[in-house]
Amino acid sequence: MAASQTVLVVDDDECFRALVRTIVERAGFGVVEAADEVEAFAAADRLQPTLVLLDVRLPRTSGYEIYRELRDRYGDELPIIFVSGERIDSYDRVVGLMLGAEDYLTKPIDPDELIIRVRRALRRTLTNGGRDRSELGEDDSTAELTPRELEVLALVAVGMSSARIAHALVISPRTVGTHIQH
Repeated sequence: MAASQTVLVVDDDECFRALVRTIVERAGFGVVEAADEVEAFAAADRLQPTLVLLDVRLPRTSGYEIYRELRDRYGDELPIIFVSGERIDSYDRVVGLMLGAEDYLTKPIDPDELIIRVRRALRRTLTNGGRDRSELGEDDSTAELTPRELEVLALVAVGMSSARIAHALVISPRTVGTHIQH
């Protein structure tokens, strides 16, 4: 992989960004760091990164919201990998993947795993020639969800916790988990 490929790392933890920078640069990629959504969008507009590592939990906005805005601006061609140290349950990872992220990593991150997943995400993008997933014949992953499951998915996508979703929908947190797993 050439150094002309730039990874945008969006995370409010400066130490984590520095660690990722060291790992990713050692593998031959360029790195741009952003601590919040303002820095992330400015960097993305300025540099057109080839991949984004995006923390799910940020101080002022949800990583899911940043994800949606990046998708609106750059389409499905930009590979985005979610990263989280707090939203690490299987249903959190499922939601991230159902939203369309290339991958979902949990902190602490193993350096070798990070590089392999970054390379794999970039290889898939290059192999697909930047074509939209629908052009490749892949089905919409939300097509088979029930209305309640879609409702839960939408609330997770805006950053609500399972407990808050359960309270808002007047269902148990366990039921929320079941909906997310489906």
